[in-house]
Amino acid sequence: MSVQTAPKPVQEKEKTSRRIAFSQKRGKWDVQLSPYLYISPFFILFAITGLFPLAYTAYVSVHEWHLLLGQGKFVGFQNYIDVFNQPTFWKALRNTFSIFLLSSVPQVIVALLLAAVLNANIRAKTFWRMGVLVPYVVAPVAVGLIFSRLFGDQYGFINAILGLLQMDPVAWHSEVIPSHIAIASMVNFRWTGYNTLIFLAAMQTIPKELYEAAIIDGAGRLRQFISITIPQLRATLIFVIVTATIGGLQIFDEARVFDAAGTGGASKQWITVTMYIYDLGWGNQKNFGRASAVALILFFIIILIGILNFAITRKISDSGSSKQGKKSKTTISKATRTK
Repeated sequence: MSVQTAPKPVQEKEKTSRRIAFSQKRGKWDVQLSPYLYISPFFILFAITGLFPLAYTAYVSVHEWHLLLGQGKFVGFQNYIDVFNQPTFWKALRNTFSIFLLSSVPQVIVALLLAAVLNANIRAKTFWRMGVLVPYVVAPVAVGLIFSRLFGDQYGFINAILGLLQMDPVAWHSEVIPSHIAIASMVNFRWTGYNTLIFLAAMQTIPKELYEAAIIDGAGRLRQFISITIPQLRATLIFVIVTATIGGLQIFDEARVFDAAGTGGASKQWITVTMYIYDLGWGNQKNFGRASAVALILFFIIILIGILNFAITRKISDSGSSKQGKKSKTTISKATRTK
Protein backbone atom coordinates (compact mmCIF):
# COMPACT_ATOMS: atom_id res chain seq x y z
CA MET A 1 0.00 0.00 0.00
CA SER A 2 1.58 3.23 -1.13
CA VAL A 3 1.39 6.47 0.92
CA GLN A 4 0.75 9.62 -1.02
CA THR A 5 2.75 12.65 0.05
CA ALA A 6 2.04 16.28 -0.71
CA PRO A 7 4.18 17.87 -3.31
CA LYS A 8 7.25 19.69 -2.03
CA PRO A 9 6.15 23.14 -3.22
CA VAL A 10 2.99 22.82 -1.10
CA GLN A 11 5.04 21.82 1.98
CA GLU A 12 7.40 24.74 1.47
CA LYS A 13 4.45 27.13 1.17
CA GLU A 14 2.99 25.81 4.42
CA LYS A 15 6.34 26.22 6.19
CA THR A 16 6.69 29.73 4.81
CA SER A 17 3.18 30.69 5.91
CA ARG A 18 3.82 29.27 9.38
CA ARG A 19 7.06 31.19 9.56
CA ILE A 20 5.35 34.43 8.55
CA ALA A 21 2.52 33.86 11.03
CA PHE A 22 5.00 33.17 13.84
CA SER A 23 7.06 36.28 12.98
CA GLN A 24 3.89 38.38 12.95
CA LYS A 25 2.85 36.96 16.30
CA ARG A 26 6.34 37.55 17.70
CA GLY A 27 6.24 41.14 16.45
CA LYS A 28 2.87 41.61 18.12
CA TRP A 29 4.25 40.20 21.37
CA ASP A 30 7.24 42.50 21.08
CA VAL A 31 5.03 45.56 20.72
CA GLN A 32 2.79 44.52 23.61
CA LEU A 33 5.34 43.10 26.06
CA SER A 34 8.58 44.99 25.44
CA PRO A 35 7.44 48.22 27.22
CA TYR A 36 6.70 46.19 30.36
CA LEU A 37 10.07 44.45 30.12
CA TYR A 38 11.85 47.80 29.86
CA ILE A 39 10.23 49.18 33.01
CA SER A 40 10.22 45.89 34.93
CA PRO A 41 13.67 46.42 36.61
CA PHE A 42 12.29 49.42 38.51
CA PHE A 43 9.24 47.54 39.76
CA ILE A 44 11.32 44.50 40.69
CA LEU A 45 13.69 46.65 42.74
CA PHE A 46 10.73 48.51 44.23
CA ALA A 47 9.12 45.22 45.26
CA ILE A 48 12.37 44.10 46.91
CA THR A 49 13.29 47.36 48.62
CA GLY A 50 9.81 48.83 49.15
CA LEU A 51 6.91 46.40 49.22
CA PHE A 52 8.71 43.58 51.03
CA PRO A 53 9.92 45.78 53.94
CA LEU A 54 6.43 47.25 54.20
CA ALA A 55 4.79 43.82 54.35
CA TYR A 56 7.44 42.60 56.80
CA THR A 57 6.85 45.66 59.00
CA ALA A 58 3.13 44.83 59.09
CA TYR A 59 4.00 41.25 60.08
CA VAL A 60 6.33 42.37 62.88
CA SER A 61 3.77 44.88 64.18
CA VAL A 62 1.35 42.10 65.21
CA HIS A 63 3.98 40.12 67.15
CA GLU A 64 6.04 40.52 70.28
CA TRP A 65 9.43 41.23 68.79
CA HIS A 66 12.52 42.13 70.80
CA LEU A 67 15.75 43.35 69.26
CA LEU A 68 17.85 40.82 71.20
CA LEU A 69 15.37 38.02 71.98
CA GLY A 70 13.79 37.93 68.52
CA GLN A 71 10.24 36.97 67.58
CA GLY A 72 7.68 36.20 70.26
CA LYS A 73 4.02 35.27 70.25
CA PHE A 74 1.29 36.71 68.07
CA VAL A 75 -0.44 39.63 69.84
CA GLY A 76 -2.68 41.03 67.11
CA PHE A 77 -3.44 44.73 67.49
CA GLN A 78 -2.12 44.93 71.06
CA ASN A 79 1.00 46.82 69.91
CA TYR A 80 -1.20 49.47 68.28
CA ILE A 81 -3.33 49.78 71.43
CA ASP A 82 -0.21 50.17 73.57
CA VAL A 83 1.14 52.84 71.22
CA PHE A 84 -2.10 54.84 71.31
CA ASN A 85 -2.01 54.70 75.12
CA GLN A 86 1.47 56.23 75.25
CA PRO A 87 1.54 60.04 75.84
CA THR A 88 4.93 60.22 74.09
CA PHE A 89 3.37 59.05 70.84
CA TRP A 90 0.84 61.89 70.87
CA LYS A 91 3.60 64.38 71.72
CA ALA A 92 5.65 63.07 68.81
CA LEU A 93 2.65 63.34 66.49
CA ARG A 94 1.96 66.91 67.63
CA ASN A 95 5.59 67.92 67.20
CA THR A 96 5.80 66.32 63.76
CA PHE A 97 2.77 68.19 62.45
CA SER A 98 3.95 71.46 64.00
CA ILE A 99 7.44 71.23 62.47
CA PHE A 100 5.92 70.07 59.18
CA LEU A 101 3.66 73.13 58.93
CA LEU A 102 6.43 75.52 59.99
CA SER A 103 8.79 74.11 57.37
CA SER A 104 6.77 73.00 54.35
CA VAL A 105 4.45 76.00 53.94
CA PRO A 106 7.14 78.75 54.06
CA GLN A 107 9.47 76.51 52.08
CA VAL A 108 7.14 76.24 49.09
CA ILE A 109 6.24 79.95 49.14
CA VAL A 110 9.87 81.14 49.36
CA ALA A 111 10.99 78.64 46.70
CA LEU A 112 8.30 79.90 44.34
CA LEU A 113 9.33 83.55 44.85
CA LEU A 114 13.05 82.75 44.46
CA ALA A 115 12.36 80.85 41.25
CA ALA A 116 10.48 83.86 39.87
CA VAL A 117 13.45 86.11 40.67
CA LEU A 118 15.96 83.69 39.13
CA ASN A 119 13.78 83.38 36.04
CA ALA A 120 14.00 87.13 35.46
CA ASN A 121 16.68 88.81 33.38
CA ILE A 122 19.38 89.26 36.05
CA ARG A 123 23.15 89.25 35.86
CA ALA A 124 25.17 86.10 36.63
CA LYS A 125 22.14 83.82 36.34
CA THR A 126 24.19 80.63 36.47
CA PHE A 127 26.00 81.69 39.63
CA TRP A 128 22.80 82.46 41.54
CA ARG A 129 21.07 79.33 40.27
CA MET A 130 23.94 77.17 41.43
CA GLY A 131 24.17 79.06 44.70
CA VAL A 132 20.65 78.19 45.84
CA LEU A 133 21.51 74.49 45.60
CA VAL A 134 24.58 74.69 47.87
CA PRO A 135 22.62 74.17 51.15
CA TYR A 136 21.14 70.96 49.74
CA VAL A 137 24.65 69.54 49.25
CA VAL A 138 25.61 70.13 52.89
CA ALA A 139 25.22 67.05 55.09
CA PRO A 140 22.15 67.12 57.37
CA VAL A 141 24.28 66.42 60.44
CA ALA A 142 26.51 69.41 59.66
CA VAL A 143 23.45 71.63 59.19
CA GLY A 144 22.02 70.40 62.47
CA LEU A 145 25.24 71.07 64.40
CA ILE A 146 25.60 74.57 62.95
CA PHE A 147 21.99 75.54 63.59
CA SER A 148 22.02 74.09 67.10
CA ARG A 149 24.82 76.56 67.85
CA LEU A 150 23.03 79.42 66.12
CA PHE A 151 19.95 78.73 68.24
CA GLY A 152 21.86 78.17 71.46
CA ASP A 153 20.11 79.21 74.66
CA GLN A 154 23.06 81.03 76.25
CA TYR A 155 25.71 81.60 73.59
CA GLY A 156 23.64 81.36 70.41
CA PHE A 157 24.06 83.85 67.58
CA ILE A 158 20.30 84.46 67.31
CA ASN A 159 20.01 85.37 70.98
CA ALA A 160 23.04 87.65 70.61
CA ILE A 161 21.23 89.51 67.80
CA LEU A 162 18.11 89.74 69.97
CA GLY A 163 20.25 91.19 72.77
CA LEU A 164 21.55 93.92 70.46
CA LEU A 165 17.94 94.75 69.64
CA GLN A 166 17.14 95.05 73.35
CA MET A 167 14.96 91.93 73.27
CA ASP A 168 14.83 89.07 75.77
CA PRO A 169 16.67 85.84 74.81
CA VAL A 170 14.60 82.87 73.68
CA ALA A 171 14.94 79.42 75.24
CA TRP A 172 15.21 77.60 71.92
CA HIS A 173 15.90 74.19 73.46
CA SER A 174 13.49 74.15 76.39
CA GLU A 175 10.30 75.67 74.95
CA VAL A 176 8.03 73.91 72.48
CA ILE A 177 7.31 76.45 69.73
CA PRO A 178 10.83 78.01 69.65
CA SER A 179 12.39 74.55 69.30
CA HIS A 180 10.02 73.75 66.44
CA ILE A 181 10.90 77.03 64.72
CA ALA A 182 14.61 76.28 65.04
CA ILE A 183 14.27 72.77 63.58
CA ALA A 184 11.98 74.04 60.81
CA SER A 185 14.65 76.62 59.94
CA MET A 186 17.13 73.80 59.32
CA VAL A 187 14.66 72.03 57.04
CA ASN A 188 13.92 75.22 55.12
CA PHE A 189 17.63 75.97 54.77
CA ARG A 190 18.29 72.59 53.16
CA TRP A 191 15.28 72.12 50.91
CA THR A 192 14.26 75.59 49.73
CA GLY A 193 16.96 75.73 47.06
CA TYR A 194 16.10 72.25 45.78
CA ASN A 195 12.44 73.20 45.31
CA THR A 196 13.48 76.52 43.79
CA LEU A 197 15.28 74.77 40.94
CA ILE A 198 12.25 72.55 40.32
CA PHE A 199 10.00 75.60 40.06
CA LEU A 200 12.58 77.38 37.90
CA ALA A 201 12.75 74.50 35.43
CA ALA A 202 8.95 74.52 35.17
CA MET A 203 8.82 78.30 34.69
CA GLN A 204 11.19 78.11 31.75
CA THR A 205 8.71 75.90 29.90
CA ILE A 206 5.91 78.48 30.06
CA PRO A 207 5.29 79.98 26.59
CA LYS A 208 6.67 83.51 26.30
CA GLU A 209 3.69 84.51 24.15
CA LEU A 210 1.49 84.55 27.25
CA TYR A 211 3.73 87.13 28.94
CA GLU A 212 4.04 89.20 25.76
CA ALA A 213 0.26 89.29 25.38
CA ALA A 214 -0.15 90.21 29.05
CA ILE A 215 2.37 93.08 28.68
CA ILE A 216 0.49 94.40 25.66
CA ASP A 217 -2.70 94.17 27.69
CA GLY A 218 -1.08 96.30 30.41
CA ALA A 219 -0.47 93.65 33.08
CA GLY A 220 2.34 94.28 35.56
CA ARG A 221 4.85 91.77 36.92
CA LEU A 222 2.69 90.88 39.95
CA ARG A 223 -0.39 90.33 37.79
CA GLN A 224 1.63 88.19 35.37
CA PHE A 225 2.94 86.10 38.25
CA ILE A 226 -0.50 85.54 39.78
CA SER A 227 -2.50 85.10 36.58
CA ILE A 228 0.00 83.30 34.32
CA THR A 229 2.92 81.79 36.23
CA ILE A 230 1.10 80.13 39.13
CA PRO A 231 -1.71 78.53 37.02
CA GLN A 232 0.87 77.21 34.55
CA LEU A 233 2.78 75.57 37.41
CA ARG A 234 -0.16 73.52 38.68
CA ALA A 235 1.44 70.11 37.96
CA THR A 236 4.77 71.17 39.48
CA LEU A 237 3.01 72.65 42.52
CA ILE A 238 1.23 69.35 43.12
CA PHE A 239 4.52 67.45 42.86
CA VAL A 240 6.42 69.78 45.21
CA ILE A 241 3.64 69.92 47.79
CA VAL A 242 3.22 66.13 47.85
CA THR A 243 6.98 65.51 48.15
CA ALA A 244 7.30 68.22 50.81
CA THR A 245 4.50 66.54 52.74
CA ILE A 246 6.20 63.15 52.59
CA GLY A 247 9.55 64.56 53.64
CA GLY A 248 8.10 66.90 56.27
CA LEU A 249 6.37 64.08 58.12
CA GLN A 250 9.58 62.01 58.18
CA ILE A 251 11.88 64.58 59.80
CA PHE A 252 14.63 62.85 61.76
CA ASP A 253 18.17 64.16 61.19
CA GLU A 254 17.57 67.81 62.05
CA ALA A 255 15.65 67.02 65.25
CA ARG A 256 18.07 64.25 66.24
CA VAL A 257 21.17 66.47 66.22
CA PHE A 258 19.48 69.57 67.65
CA ASP A 259 21.12 68.81 71.00
CA ALA A 260 23.88 66.55 72.25
CA ALA A 261 21.56 63.94 73.76
CA GLY A 262 19.42 63.46 70.64
CA THR A 263 16.36 62.36 72.60
CA GLY A 264 13.94 65.13 71.62
CA GLY A 265 14.40 67.33 74.68
CA ALA A 266 14.05 66.81 78.42
CA SER A 267 10.23 66.71 78.21
CA LYS A 268 10.14 65.42 74.60
CA GLN A 269 9.20 68.89 73.38
CA TRP A 270 10.61 68.35 69.88
CA ILE A 271 10.63 64.57 69.49
CA THR A 272 9.23 63.52 66.10
CA VAL A 273 7.46 60.30 65.11
CA THR A 274 10.56 58.94 63.38
CA MET A 275 12.63 59.68 66.47
CA TYR A 276 10.02 57.88 68.55
CA ILE A 277 10.28 54.86 66.23
CA TYR A 278 14.04 54.88 66.67
CA ASP A 279 13.69 55.14 70.45
CA LEU A 280 11.24 52.21 70.57
CA GLY A 281 13.31 49.94 68.34
CA TRP A 282 16.88 50.79 69.30
CA GLY A 283 16.52 52.71 72.57
CA ASN A 284 15.92 51.35 76.04
CA GLN A 285 12.81 49.34 75.10
CA LYS A 286 14.15 47.61 72.00
CA ASN A 287 10.58 46.68 71.13
CA PHE A 288 10.43 46.09 67.40
CA GLY A 289 6.74 45.22 67.54
CA ARG A 290 5.68 48.64 68.81
CA ALA A 291 8.21 50.40 66.59
CA SER A 292 6.78 48.64 63.54
CA ALA A 293 3.25 49.58 64.63
CA VAL A 294 4.22 53.28 64.83
CA ALA A 295 5.98 53.04 61.45
CA LEU A 296 2.84 51.62 59.86
CA ILE A 297 0.66 54.30 61.49
CA LEU A 298 2.99 56.98 60.10
CA PHE A 299 2.80 55.35 56.67
CA PHE A 300 -0.99 55.58 56.57
CA ILE A 301 -0.92 59.16 57.89
CA ILE A 302 1.45 60.18 55.10
CA ILE A 303 -0.72 58.44 52.48
CA LEU A 304 -3.87 60.15 53.79
CA ILE A 305 -2.35 63.64 53.96
CA GLY A 306 -0.66 63.17 50.59
CA ILE A 307 -4.00 62.30 48.97
CA LEU A 308 -5.69 65.29 50.63
CA ASN A 309 -2.91 67.62 49.48
CA PHE A 310 -3.08 66.23 45.97
CA ALA A 311 -6.86 66.62 45.78
CA ILE A 312 -6.94 70.15 47.24
CA THR A 313 -4.00 71.41 45.16
CA ARG A 314 -5.38 69.91 41.97
CA LYS A 315 -8.82 71.40 42.56
CA ILE A 316 -7.39 74.87 43.21
CA SER A 317 -5.03 74.63 40.24
CA ASP A 318 -7.70 73.39 37.86
CA SER A 319 -10.12 76.15 38.83
CA GLY A 320 -7.39 78.74 38.45
CA SER A 321 -6.17 77.35 35.13
CA SER A 322 -9.70 77.27 33.64
CA LYS A 323 -10.18 80.94 34.47
CA GLN A 324 -6.71 81.75 33.21
CA GLY A 325 -7.35 79.88 29.96
CA LYS A 326 -10.29 82.11 29.15
CA LYS A 327 -8.30 85.23 30.05
CA SER A 328 -5.30 84.10 27.98
CA LYS A 329 -7.42 83.50 24.89
CA THR A 330 -8.99 86.93 25.22
CA THR A 331 -5.62 88.59 25.79
CA ILE A 332 -3.96 86.85 22.84
CA SER A 333 -6.84 87.74 20.53
CA LYS A 334 -6.57 91.40 21.60
CA ALA A 335 -2.83 91.33 21.01
CA THR A 336 -3.34 89.82 17.57
CA ARG A 337 -5.83 92.54 16.63
CA THR A 338 -3.44 95.19 17.91
CA LYS A 339 -0.62 93.85 15.73
